[in-house]
Amino acid sequence: MAPGTELARDLAAIVGEEHVRVDDGALAAYARDATPLFHARPQAVVLPGSTEEVAAVLRHATARGIPVVPRGAGSNLCAGTVPLTGGIVLVLTRLNKLLEISPDELLARAQTGVSTATLADAAAARGLLYAPDPGSRTVSTIGGNVATCAGGLRGLKYGVTRNYVLGLEAVLPTGEVIRTGGRLWKDVAGYDLTRLLTGSEGTLAVITEATLALLPAPAETGTGVAYFDTLAEASRAVAAVIASGIVPATLEFLDRKCIDAVEEFAGLGLRRDAGALLLFGDDGSAANVAGNLARIGDVCRENGALDVTLAEDVARADALLAARRCSLPALSRLGSLTILEDATVPRHRMAEMVDRIDKIADTYDLRIATFGHAGDGNLHPTCVLDPDDGEGADRAHRAFAEIFAAAIAMDGTITGEHGVGAAKLPYLADRLGDDQVALLRRIKKAFDPAGILNPGKLGS
Repeated sequence: MAPGTELARDLAAIVGEEHVRVDDGALAAYARDATPLFHARPQAVVLPGSTEEVAAVLRHATARGIPVVPRGAGSNLCAGTVPLTGGIVLVLTRLNKLLEISPDELLARAQTGVSTATLADAAAARGLLYAPDPGSRTVSTIGGNVATCAGGLRGLKYGVTRNYVLGLEAVLPTGEVIRTGGRLWKDVAGYDLTRLLTGSEGTLAVITEATLALLPAPAETGTGVAYFDTLAEASRAVAAVIASGIVPATLEFLDRKCIDAVEEFAGLGLRRDAGALLLFGDDGSAANVAGNLARIGDVCRENGALDVTLAEDVARADALLAARRCSLPALSRLGSLTILEDATVPRHRMAEMVDRIDKIADTYDLRIATFGHAGDGNLHPTCVLDPDDGEGADRAHRAFAEIFAAAIAMDGTITGEHGVGAAKLPYLADRLGDDQVALLRRIKKAFDPAGILNPGKLGS
């Protein structure tokens, strides 16, 4: 019997033959996600069409000890959906119904495979805002956002995904379907399993539906950009903005290497003589936005800004935001392999951390540019490797190990929004300590006694 044939027949009996893939092309495609240098071939790929089918697949897998890796669009950057031990990749993109938007209750219900942009656009059409805004919003799914507790450009003012998850429908590895939370903004009955599953990276249960909080859409938005000689000056400006009592909707930065790459890539008219760029924005009433942007501009000038420009219209604002959003593709053009990481430090230590990243890059003879969320200290050091650098990947791994250690030493963390997955698991005990890691394993055992869900990741 050909490899995978028996498993394929069993799965086809649950979801239909057309929704099971064991051909070489599919197995190769689902052997990896958006994280470079990680891949492992599964035995089968299955695309369920309902919660009941998800439950049946999990019951089958638990009974036979077959690993299952839940997956959405595969856009994560921590190797969170790589099937390290083979088994089944459970692709949830067919669960793509936007079930409800309730303006009266300020909430939405969506199946796990709905894209972030689809939900955000549908909410906007009703005058509402879905605040989480990950960089992968056009392709990433709601289930993936919840599983990784995704962040984004609006995190400073609005928080991250966990701040908007009211309730979940999830399937335990044993096939039991549970509903945590619900439609209420206040509910403290029992342990907060909604929060526990948010960020659990597919290791405890398979999320099939989410109830999410919405907000009234702001009447006005505005954007500006400030240039500085150094990132240290930009960091001081960020601290001064927050100290002034303003919490901007957007407060992002690019270092000199990113500015050069973005300008070369997109030709947006950025100043290439600057050492750092600070992108700021706000939303709310027209009067408040205008006043806050003007004040932020003044604070930047008071802290050494070379130049401050406010976007005069929506088109220019979109162009400035594009400068931040296109940082990764712009850098990716510079080499054959791009490794995008994230680490977070207290806001006042951001410039110190970028300086440390630059020193580490020099030590390992690597090209590492840094951009990220200045408002919350979340940095994205990005390493670009040349095609003829045969040992570059090994040097990059050693460099990032030092970067994560530096973040921890500065009272920071190894990941602010990408998640742990397989990529960050070697550093998790350094961040949490052995006792917390042991507790994670006990929680994992309670949810998944057979150990089938996303093995080799959190709790393993």
